[in-house]
Amino acid sequence: MERLRPIMFVGTGSDVGKSVINTGFCRVFLQDGFSPAPFKAQNMSLNSYATANNLEIGRAQAVQAEACGIECMVEMNPILLKPTNNLISQVILNGKPIGNKSAHEYFNDTDRDELFDKVFKSFGRLAQRYSPIVIEGAGSISEINLWDKDIVNMRVALKTDAATFLVADIDKGGVFASLYGSIMLLPPDEREAIKGIIINKFRGDIALFDEGKKIIERLTGKPVVGIIPYFKDVFVEQEDGVVIEEKQSAFLDGKVNIAVVLLKHLSNFTDFNMLEQTEGVNLYYTDQPDELAKADIIIIPGTKNTLSDLQTLRTKGLAHIIRQHHTQGKPLYGICGGYQMMGIEVQDPLGIEGDISTLPGLGILPVTTVLEAGKQTRQCSFSFVDSNVYGEGYEIHAGQTKSDKPLCHLHNGDEDGYLLNSKTWGSYIHGIFDNASVIESILVAAGKGTDAVNIDYKAKKEEGYNRLAQIIRDNVNMEYVYNCLKIT
Repeated sequence: MERLRPIMFVGTGSDVGKSVINTGFCRVFLQDGFSPAPFKAQNMSLNSYATANNLEIGRAQAVQAEACGIECMVEMNPILLKPTNNLISQVILNGKPIGNKSAHEYFNDTDRDELFDKVFKSFGRLAQRYSPIVIEGAGSISEINLWDKDIVNMRVALKTDAATFLVADIDKGGVFASLYGSIMLLPPDEREAIKGIIINKFRGDIALFDEGKKIIERLTGKPVVGIIPYFKDVFVEQEDGVVIEEKQSAFLDGKVNIAVVLLKHLSNFTDFNMLEQTEGVNLYYTDQPDELAKADIIIIPGTKNTLSDLQTLRTKGLAHIIRQHHTQGKPLYGICGGYQMMGIEVQDPLGIEGDISTLPGLGILPVTTVLEAGKQTRQCSFSFVDSNVYGEGYEIHAGQTKSDKPLCHLHNGDEDGYLLNSKTWGSYIHGIFDNASVIESILVAAGKGTDAVNIDYKAKKEEGYNRLAQIIRDNVNMEYVYNCLKIT
């Protein structure tokens, strides 16, 4: 199979659909017999994943690797920024945390050329093994005040000689101005690197946009190579927290209502995707006490700032609702930071998360957590101690929570979590609800059903990748794309 130039998808802004389009192209190239791999130089996200060698990358690149049919690796996302508050982010370099930095420190006090060199070394290692490399940019390519700091957008496009396609979201409105402005603001060499335009999330009859397409091509001098229809019936994991806004529905009669506490620093919301796909379940996110109180099951999710979010639970009146829910004998579960909150106390003697040194927990589980420097990052398989429940997941957490009544045994002999009873437990395992036997167990505990959960999550994801690839094929000029990827 011939080798291809890298392909890159950049955007007119954030949340225009770059990640999903990138994922679809990853699967197209795999189906066509190539050996693709994803790459994003720098990602800012609270959704992350553990590689097989215990390193941390953005969840989106792990999903894209899955669409490529390969294991994810740290080279696919060498820099990950995980916000801990509005001003500070934890910086993950080559899969390991190197400290917390403010936006000013990160953009102005770090050696951008040195960071870019590290980024490009990661790209080079990927390019030796895979073709094509499917690159994703970040945010907008035309934030001109940040051009000299760029290590993820057009600087990457030029350095890798990638055939670059600009993605715009027509559903947001202003597509003509955003496309024209984004392209015309670019310097000549970067403008030349743009080989075409993909318009995303088009509602209605695409044929009615023929004149609009011609206008865009005349204004920008770039071909519109694809118009992707708006769709909601294709299951593909998304990384952007914007999607949670669409999931803040509420109680539904006749369903098993599972409320995920909407934390300000909520991380890894992909933990609940399979629950959303389970027949008879209504899963919703809420930080409203009255809506939380209606739930049959409450889950406290992971968070990038346990202490801050624990404090907010009290100020918003959510802590009272959670304890009341538990007192009433209803199922309550905590994942990672949520597990830590369920304990007696959370201590941060080193100031890992900020200036709060200690806070009392919710007092539901008899455990204490001490936050520590460094992280536990690993994939794992598990089996519950007291039941025939098992599965796979991954850990990404700072701190230790000692437990004398573990929830489960891990494949390496370690133990995880705390089991109070079948209706109340906490675990550090992200992805624990991706396993059918776990979902069955919590539905049984809620008294809401004993039928086996027959959804195959891996098969569901495979179906989503293939359907997404077909949407790309049906709506993008793939002949033109492949011509752009030929090495001359």
